[in-house]
Amino acid sequence: MRSTCTLFLLLFSFIVRAQERITISGFVREQGSQEQLPGVNVYIPDTPYGAVTNTYGFYSLTLPAMDSALVVYSFVGYETVQQQIRLNKNTELSILLATVNQLDEVTVTSRRQEDYVSRSAQMSQVEIPISQIKKIPAFFGEKDVLKVLQLMPGVQKGTEGQTGLYVRGGGPDQNLIILDDAVVYNANHLFGFFSIFNSDALKSVELTKGGFPARYGGRLSSVLEMNMKEGNKEALHGEGGIGIISSRLTLEGPISKGKSSFLVSARRTYIDILAAPLIARDQRDAVEQVKPGYYFYDINAKINYDLGSKDKVYLSGYFGHDNFYANETSPTRESRAGLDWGNKTATLRWNHLLNQKLFVNTSFIYSNFDFGVSNYNKDINTDATIRDEFSLNYTSQIRDWGIKTDLDYYPSPKHAVKFGAQATFHRFVPSALALQGSLIDESIERSVTPINTLEGGIYIEDTWQPFDALKMNAGFRLSTFQTESKTYFRPEPRFSAALRLAEDFSFKASYAQMNQYVHLLSNTGLGLPTDLWVPTTDKVAPQQSKQVAIGLAKDLEKPALTLTLEGYYKKMGNILNYKEGASFLSISGENANELSWEDNVTAGKGWSYGTEFLVHKKTGRFSGWVGYTLSWTKWQFPELNFGRTFYPRYDRRHDLSVVGIYELTKRITVSATWVYGTGNALTLPRASFTGVTDNFFTRFSSTGTRTATSWSGNQVTEYGDKNSFRAEPFHRLDLAVQLHKKKKRYERTWEIGLYNAYNRRNPFFYDISEEKLANGNTKTTLKRYSLFPVLPSVSYNFKF
Repeated sequence: MRSTCTLFLLLFSFIVRAQERITISGFVREQGSQEQLPGVNVYIPDTPYGAVTNTYGFYSLTLPAMDSALVVYSFVGYETVQQQIRLNKNTELSILLATVNQLDEVTVTSRRQEDYVSRSAQMSQVEIPISQIKKIPAFFGEKDVLKVLQLMPGVQKGTEGQTGLYVRGGGPDQNLIILDDAVVYNANHLFGFFSIFNSDALKSVELTKGGFPARYGGRLSSVLEMNMKEGNKEALHGEGGIGIISSRLTLEGPISKGKSSFLVSARRTYIDILAAPLIARDQRDAVEQVKPGYYFYDINAKINYDLGSKDKVYLSGYFGHDNFYANETSPTRESRAGLDWGNKTATLRWNHLLNQKLFVNTSFIYSNFDFGVSNYNKDINTDATIRDEFSLNYTSQIRDWGIKTDLDYYPSPKHAVKFGAQATFHRFVPSALALQGSLIDESIERSVTPINTLEGGIYIEDTWQPFDALKMNAGFRLSTFQTESKTYFRPEPRFSAALRLAEDFSFKASYAQMNQYVHLLSNTGLGLPTDLWVPTTDKVAPQQSKQVAIGLAKDLEKPALTLTLEGYYKKMGNILNYKEGASFLSISGENANELSWEDNVTAGKGWSYGTEFLVHKKTGRFSGWVGYTLSWTKWQFPELNFGRTFYPRYDRRHDLSVVGIYELTKRITVSATWVYGTGNALTLPRASFTGVTDNFFTRFSSTGTRTATSWSGNQVTEYGDKNSFRAEPFHRLDLAVQLHKKKKRYERTWEIGLYNAYNRRNPFFYDISEEKLANGNTKTTLKRYSLFPVLPSVSYNFKF
C-alpha cells in the first residue's frame, strides 16, 4: 500500500511538473549603443518554442518547465548569442548583440523569423534594411526611403522623379505614413521630388500593402511605419554627407551614460545660396531685378531615458519646411510671390512592463501640416505714386492631437495578443483666401470655419499557432468618427494565415476591411502642397475598402532568398475626386463669403486587382531584388466621364524593377537599378473642328418686321472618354559606385552616381500645338516633354 501511494505521488508530481510553465522575458539591445532591437528571433532549437522582439526590443517566451534549455538570439547583421539557462522559475534575461562590424571575420548566416516569409502569418509586407537603402543609386545622390519603396511590387511610381506612393490602385492619401507613432500628412520636399525622411535618422522601415493587422486603421491602401534611432547610450557618434544640392549631419550620444541618450539629425538644401551669386551677376546692370529662390530643411530629434528595468520614456519630433519665393523689382513695378509648406510632429512615449507577459506602450502625439500661398503686386506711376496694388493670401492646415495605448500580451507559446485604443482630435482649415486691391471695390476674405472632428478606434488581434504547420492572425477593429452633428461607427474585421506545405514553403491568405475618415483633394496627381486635406462630414461619407489576397511564399537557405507570389482584389467605395473644372481655389455656396469644398467634389467607387512577384536577397556580398506587378485599376464617378468607368491616371498594367548591389571589395560597392512601367493614363483631345451655328434675331422697321440670320464659328474639341490616352512606357537605368575608406578616427565614403544612365527621354507631360503651313492649312502636333536627361552626381559621406 505504501509503495502504491509513493508511486502515485511521484506520478502526480511528474504530471504537475509537466504542466508547469516558465516565462523568460527581457530586452535585446545592440552592444555599444544600447539601442533596443526590434524583430530579433528568440527560440529554443529543435522545438516549436520561439518569439520575436517587439518594436521596443521586448520579448516574452513561455515554455514548459525543464532542468535547462539553450536559448538562441539571432538577428541579421549581428552575432548570434546562445545562452544556457535553468528553467525552474520565471527569468528576466536581457541580451546584448554585437554587430558584424565589431567582429573579426565573422560570417552571419542566421536569419530572424520575419526573414523566413514562409513562417509568418503576415503577408503583403515589405521591410528594407536601412543599410540596403543607403547603397541604392539615388536621384542627385539623395537617399530617399519613398523612392526605394517605389521599386517594390504593388507600389506604383507616379510621375517621373516624384516620391508619391500609389499602392495597389490607391491614391497618395490612402497611405498611413507613421513616424514614431505620429501621422505625417505631406511627405514631400521640392514639390514631390524628395521625401522628408532622412535615412540617417531612421532605424527601421516597414510597408504593409494588405492583410493589415487590427492595430492599424484610418487608411485604405497601405501602412508605412518608420521608427527613428534612439541614440547611442555609450559614446558620441555621428554621420553626415555633402551633396550637390544639400548637406546633412546626424549626432547621437549619451546624456547620462547607459541610461539616456539623444539624437539630432538635420538637413538643408543650398540651391538658393549657390544660385544667388549667379543671379546677381546676370542682373547687375539690369533695370529689372528678379530674385527667385527655393530651399528646404528638416530636423529630426529624439531623447530617451531609462527610468528602471520596467519603465522607459521617449520624446521625439520632426520639423521641416519648404519655401519657394520670387521677388521682382523695377522702377514701375514691385512684386513678391511665395509658396511655403511644412510639417511638425512630436511624440511622447512611455513604455511600461506590467509583468513578464504584458508590455504597455502609451503615446501622446502631435502632428501639424500647413500650406500657404502669397502674392503681392504694386504698379508705380512715373511720378512715384501707386497706380495699382494687389495682394493675395491663401492658407490651409490640418492639426492633430492624439493619444494611443497598445498592449502586448504573451499568454502562451501559441498565442501573441495585441490590443489597445486610440483617439485623435483633428482640426481642419480646408482653405482661407484673402484678396485686396485698389481696383477691387472692397477687400475679399473668404474662408470656412475650422472643422473640429474626433477619430477613435479600439482593437484586438491574436497571432495563434494551433499546430506547427498553421499560423494565423485574427483581429477586429471598431473605428469611429465624430463630426459636429453625426457619428460614424464602422467595424473592421481582419484575418491572415499561413499554412506550411513544406519546411520552407507556405500558402497564405488574408482579408482586411478598412475605413478612411480623412480625404485628400487633388486635381494635379503630383502630390503638391496645393492638395487639400478635408474630413468626413455629414455630406461626405468615409472611404471604404475590402481587400482579399492569396499567395505563395518560399524561403531558400542558400542563397538567403525569399520568393513571394501574391494575387489580390480590392474594392473601394466613397473615394473622392474634384468635379470637372473644380480646384482648390474654387468658390461656391449660397454665402459669397464662404468656400464650400463639399459642393466641388464627387464620390465614386473603384476596383483594383493584380498579381505581384518578388524575389529578395537582403544579406551577403551580392544583394537586391526583382519585383514585377501586373495590375488593373478602374474608377467610376456619377459626375465624371458621363458615369462610365475609366482608368485613373496611375493605372499601370506592367511594372518591373531590378535592383542589384555588389561589394567588389571591402572598399568598393557598385549598385544599379533598372525600372520599366506602362505609361500613365491621360486625357488628351482626340479631334477639334470649327462648328457653325445660326443665330436668329428680329429687326423692326417703319414698314414692318423682318427676321435675319447670322452665322458664327466656334472651336469645338472632342476628348473622348476620360484618360483614354496612354502615355509611352518609361524605363530608366541608374548606376552608382561607393568608395569606402576607414581612417583612424572616422570612415569616409565617396559616391559617384548616374541617374538615367542611357538618357531615356521619359514623358513628363504632353501638349498639343498648332502651326500655320505655307499653304494656309494648320498642322496639329502632339509634343512630348521630358524632365530629366542623364544626370551625374557626386557626394561625400562620413561616419565617426
